[in-house]
Amino acid sequence: MTSNKEDYLKAIYEQGGMENHVSNKQIAEKLGVAAASVSEMLARLQQDGLIEYRAYHGSRLTPAGLRACIHVVRSHRLWEVFLMRCLGYTWREAHEGAHLLEHIAPERMVDRLDAFLGFPQNCPHGAQIPPKGGTMEEAPALDTLNGLEPGRTAVVRRIAEDGKLLDYLAGSGLRVGGEVCVVARDEYEGPVTFTQDGRSITISSKAASQVYVDGNKLEV
Repeated sequence: MTSNKEDYLKAIYEQGGMENHVSNKQIAEKLGVAAASVSEMLARLQQDGLIEYRAYHGSRLTPAGLRACIHVVRSHRLWEVFLMRCLGYTWREAHEGAHLLEHIAPERMVDRLDAFLGFPQNCPHGAQIPPKGGTMEEAPALDTLNGLEPGRTAVVRRIAEDGKLLDYLAGSGLRVGGEVCVVARDEYEGPVTFTQDGRSITISSKAASQVYVDGNKLEV
């Protein structure tokens, strides 16, 4: 399978395409490609039996498409762990480097990488790493940081994997897995200020909307 096809499958998967139909517009925006290119590739994927396409609804992964996608997702997230843990890459560098390696690493290499790293359960950005030959467990319902009222606490579980966002959040000092307490949230999409590890951090509302926190850990 070509790397381009794998990118499309992963884009559908990351937008809920295991259970729901993902529109052509969503895929185009995710990959930064023209609508015509999306339509052409989806026709190929449907012909290969990797997606189910419904007019005016969009695309959903078939069991075969999901299996192919999970291999790519597993490879990507394991490489992210390796690049950060062993080579000192930043969040963004790891994400971009893993995008290249995910397409060329054979399954045997990915299996050995998994064992070498001690079978990690999550990537550095907090996303779940699927087990070999397994399926993704249903992700728990998470809130966004900008949705928390001042005085509430939560645990940062995951951040969106966008290059510029990753640089921005890394520069702020935010840590995945750490507890945060919202101090202030300005109105009209103003910045969000919170504490973590004894430090005060302020980020934009847009960035905070892409930081996912465990709502079950909320405290007054």
